[in-house]
This record gives sequence, structure tokens and C-alpha cells, in this order.
Amino acid sequence: MSDMAEYRPLEGLPAPVLVVRDNHVVYANPALLTLLGVGLEEVRATDFLKLLARYAPADQSWLEPMQADYARGQGIPDTVWVRIREAGGQERTWCMRRGEGSWPGELLLMLFDAEGEASTRRLTEALVQTAGEMVRCRDEQTVLETAVEAIHRQGFFVTVLLLEGEMLVHGPMRQDPVQVAAAEMLYGQPIQEVRFPRASVPHLEEVLTRRKAAFHQDMLRALENFHPSELLAQMRRAHPLVRGLDAPIFVEGQPYGVLSVQGETLTPTSAATLELFARQVGGALENVRHHRLAALRLAELSRLQSELVAQERLTVLGEAAGVVAHEVRNPLGSILNAVAVLKRDKLGPVGTSAVEMLEEEATRLDAMVRDLLDVVRPLEPRPRPLNLGELARRTLELFHERRQLGTVKVTVDEAPGLPVIHADETLLQLALENLLRNAVQASPSGGQVRVAVESVPEGMSLTVEDQGPGVSSGDTQRIFEPFFTTRTTGTGLGLAVVRRVVLAHGGTVSVGQRHGGGARFELRLPLQLEPTPLPTAP
Repeated sequence: MSDMAEYRPLEGLPAPVLVVRDNHVVYANPALLTLLGVGLEEVRATDFLKLLARYAPADQSWLEPMQADYARGQGIPDTVWVRIREAGGQERTWCMRRGEGSWPGELLLMLFDAEGEASTRRLTEALVQTAGEMVRCRDEQTVLETAVEAIHRQGFFVTVLLLEGEMLVHGPMRQDPVQVAAAEMLYGQPIQEVRFPRASVPHLEEVLTRRKAAFHQDMLRALENFHPSELLAQMRRAHPLVRGLDAPIFVEGQPYGVLSVQGETLTPTSAATLELFARQVGGALENVRHHRLAALRLAELSRLQSELVAQERLTVLGEAAGVVAHEVRNPLGSILNAVAVLKRDKLGPVGTSAVEMLEEEATRLDAMVRDLLDVVRPLEPRPRPLNLGELARRTLELFHERRQLGTVKVTVDEAPGLPVIHADETLLQLALENLLRNAVQASPSGGQVRVAVESVPEGMSLTVEDQGPGVSSGDTQRIFEPFFTTRTTGTGLGLAVVRRVVLAHGGTVSVGQRHGGGARFELRLPLQLEPTPLPTAP
């Protein structure tokens, strides 16, 4: 074995060094012994690879195969990255480089502190995984939260500053809560509500203008002209030296905000990785917008398809209505005239009952024909000033006169100071009659129906609520289709008429559940109407 004197030049090196011959450690300098917390004799009594495995338990998976290869005569790689458990129990990443020793077959192995590079590698791996997660996000807030959480897990403070016009606001962030509380106390409001012009922060303005990230060796110095001196002094006491990175986020070529990262272990290499990650965040935000646009286009396509199907149905109904009007209505008129003649004669109880039944069924059939024609005939609204509350009360009086309410109680609630709308009174009364008739028939004996008129952003709202069984979620999409009904005696035409009247006025109609049970139908109508007739069947 060589004399120890020949290794004396290695003793003054700050880097840990050991010399290996035939897998045995023949020398270790003081820096290595201090790193491991052992004496020279203990090190020299241990095989090199076993020594490495002993102090690098996290790397057993690849150290054991390398030991087997070495035993078969294969050499040690020129460079090995290994995570060593130091004397204090803390693990740290080192880069072990191989060199030739003084004697044949002798290896000189030197360890270089590579914790910074290892941190960058871990950061890169974490951000690559996060980039895959962001692609699956379907809203912008989730993208940003996922990004800041991934960076914060690597030991950094992070904030996303969002652009709103020419102002910057705080978005998702992971910061020192003590410093955030101090800032909120100083500004007198929550940090998310603090707004400041982008031009007031020159280093951020430069980042957005140049579209290039900026690395700050002293982040607090970059903020001297922005934060108040008291806040900066407090931040300096808590974190004497903090490096920082400001990376621009662009979405579809337009500035979106700034990814601001701070940390004592931030290096130029990890900063470059974070700059690339900021581009990934912008790509994920674009992906969210594309998905949102695709969903809107799909919804629009579904709407157009539904309108096309409805129009085709109206075309078929129009042809059927023409046949019905010609072939059924004339015989119905004759039947009703005959009933009127028979009612003048003196009939027995059986004859009177039969004539009344005949009249009732013929009238019901005539109403069905009338509803069918209302569904398919062209609606040409003739607007004039109209008070919806008065229309609702007049319609209710008609039901009283016709004795169509039975034991159901109907109330009309009108909000005060409502504006007058321009609409077709006849068509709206037809729609309201159908809604009211539907509500009365659905309500139980002694039940209540409420008609409400109020203002809404779109114009005016007319609501009809009943205490019936309500409408199931599966029926809400079909309930306005012609001939769709949930009642055994219904024709399924009344609500189809309601929908056509509302659409002809440029409004909307919806159905939902009434609070406490029952159905709630709502018409929303604009205050002004441009009379545009709906297309009709040929």
C-alpha cells in the first residue's frame, strides 16, 4: 500500500476526496471524513461500494447493480450523481467524478456539491408533471392554482400578477403569511384588492414589454421603488437575501400577467426552467380558452340542430293542420249546430246527458284543432304599449267568467313602478291563458297558483307557479315540444304555443321547480319588439 505521504496534497482540498484500489478505500481526506462523520480507519476498513451504499440509502436501486458490475471487472462511470446522508442526518446531492490515482488501477474520486443542480432537476421533473396536469384543467383559475402550488412545493414563494387593462392585481399566490398580513395592514385592504398601474413597476413593465424573464440576485432591491420602506425593511429582516424571477405569461400572443417567484435557493438555472414553465402556463390557459370556445360552438350547433328539428316538425304539423282544418272542422261545425237544435227539444234525462256529452267532446275536439293551428300558423306580433300586470288580471277575470278555476285560488303579484312594454296583447294573452290553464289543471283541489310580474335585466318577467307534481328534470327539455304531455287527457300543444309566442317576441321561456314543490314557468320579454314573424310551414 502506498505511503500516506503521497496523499498529503489532498488534505487541504475543500472538496471531499477518496482514493480506491481494488474496491478498497486507501485514503480519505479530512473533508470527506467530516462529511460522513467517521474516522479514517473506519473508512479504510470498508469496501468502497459498500461504503457508498451505506451513506446513500436512497440510491440502493442503482448502487447494487453497479457493485455487481464492478465485481465482474467493469469500471465505475466517470460521473455519478449520488444523494449522501451527511453526518448531521441531512441528505444532500453530490456529483462524484472519477480520475486516475498515483498507482496503476488506483482511482481518485472527488465529490462536488451539486445540491443546486439537483434542486433544478427536481424542479424540472415536478414542473413537467404539473404541465401534464394543467392540460387537463378546464378553467383558468385551476390552471393558475395548479401552477403556483407546484412551484411552492419546491420551496419557493410565488405569486401570479394578473393584467386587467393597464392595472396589475394579485392572483393565486403562495407567500409568507406574516408578510402578507403586514402588507394588508399597510395598504388597508386585502392583498387581492390592491391594484397598481403596470407602469409603476419598471422591472415588471420591462418584462412584459421585452417578453423576457428577469432574474434578480436581490429581489428586494428591485422592489425598492414600489413597496413602502417600512414593508421592505420588515421583509429584509425576515429574508435578508432573496433571489427572484419575474417571467411573463402570454396567452394567444397577448400579455396575461407575470409569474413572480422568490427564494433563497433560486439559481439562474432553475430560473430558466421556471421561465419555460411560464410559457407552459400560457399554453394551458390557451387550451382552456379553446375548450371553452369549442363548448360554446357545440352548444350553438346543438341549438341550431334543435331549431332545425323543430322546424321540420312544424312543417309536418303544418301539412297535418291543413288536412285537419279542412276534414275535421267542417264536420265539427255541423255536429255543434245539430247539438244546438237538439237542446231546444224536450229530451229525457238520458237524451239530455247524451247531448251534453256530445257537445263537450265536440268542443274539446274543436279546441284541439284550434291549438294545432296556433302551433303552426305564422305569428306576426303587432306591438303596442302594454301593461303586463293589467293583462294578467284581465286573463284571470276571463277564467272566472268561464268558471275554469274550480277550487284553485289564483293570485296576481305585480311589482310597483313597472315599465310598459311594447308587445302583441292578443298573442301574450293566448300564451298566458295556456300557462294558467296548465297550472290550474296541475294543481290539487284547493291549491294555489301565483302569477308574478316584475322587472329583470332583459326587460320584464312573467312567472306562473303552481302546487302540482312539478316537472321532472328529464322532461324540462321536451316539455315545449308539440304533442309532448304528461297528462292522459292533455294534447301537448298549449306549451308549444307559449314557446312560439315568446320566441316571436324575442324573449325566452323556461321551466323549473317551485320552491316548496310544484312547477314554475317564467317568460322573459324585452321592453321593445322588432316584429319579426317566425317561419311557418308551407
